[in-house]
Amino acid sequence: MTALIATPPVLLHPLADHHGKPAALLLDLGAPAASLPSLPPLLPASLMHDLAAAGMRCLYRNGQPDAGAALDRAGWQALDPACMQRLDDPQQLPPAPGVQWLIGEWFMVPPPKPADAQVASRALAMQLVQLVATDADTHEIEAVLRQDPTLSYHLLKLVNSLAIGANAGASAGGGRRVTSFAQAILILGRAQLRRWLNLMLFSSREGDRRSPMLLARVSVRARAMELLAQETGLNKNQQEMAFMVGMFSLLGVLFGMSLPDVLKPLTISDAIARALLDHDGELGQLLTMVEVAERDDHAALARALAAIKLDGGQFNRVMVEAYVWMQSVALGQGAHHA
Repeated sequence: MTALIATPPVLLHPLADHHGKPAALLLDLGAPAASLPSLPPLLPASLMHDLAAAGMRCLYRNGQPDAGAALDRAGWQALDPACMQRLDDPQQLPPAPGVQWLIGEWFMVPPPKPADAQVASRALAMQLVQLVATDADTHEIEAVLRQDPTLSYHLLKLVNSLAIGANAGASAGGGRRVTSFAQAILILGRAQLRRWLNLMLFSSREGDRRSPMLLARVSVRARAMELLAQETGLNKNQQEMAFMVGMFSLLGVLFGMSLPDVLKPLTISDAIARALLDHDGELGQLLTMVEVAERDDHAALARALAAIKLDGGQFNRVMVEAYVWMQSVALGQGAHHA
């Protein structure tokens, strides 16, 4: 096991701004946990540059002088601890005056009992999840979207960001705005559309202050699982399933229901169900890995990496790519990837 984790994994913390929206990444270089022999390591310079160039502020705290200098050169900035507050409940928003950054799991708290309009919107969203899970006919999905203008708006907003980015620098005629679901399918293809429909569910919760940070969390989780599946040699179909497991794993938090209750009416494969409900199988192992990383559980992460014969360097590259992709999603500019 020692050989596999010769390069220790580096864990990042997304920070919200005082409005509760994802705005920065934090690398904590503080005192080591009991399970760690030394201070947490730095990422390779190229990966630190990639993160700093992706759009969000990149911050570090409690670094030794040499570590701080390396991060400064890569475009990172030292965190002023007085500007950060920990929140454990969305009801604590807005934070105290002078607070610039929010850390904590406040966005994972179940939502309050929804109003009637929110119940109706949630029912449509659940219907959409079912249609996406079963790869339903285009017309069926479009019919659901037409019942909720908010869902349609957020989907087209995401797709237009993608379309404009893909057509940048193209000949005249490129960059036309997407105005219909049919156009969205032509641009994305059905496989890509499935993931954007799932992302859209997390971005379109009217009046839910958790939504922006939940979208950030689920984006990292799903993309990291997809990339980890690729790193471990799983095929393209399994990689797509890994992405879906990452997405579906937070539907219970999103809707304020137990995950088994959310999944009960859905038609999903046995492999996805076992991963979500029992953390079983190859996909369940990957879900466990990203969850323990979110909790900063270094010992459990080391065991999970060893179990699938992945080293810390591979894990770090995967997570950097996942965080870069999350930033593009959070900024409404999600990039296409194969």
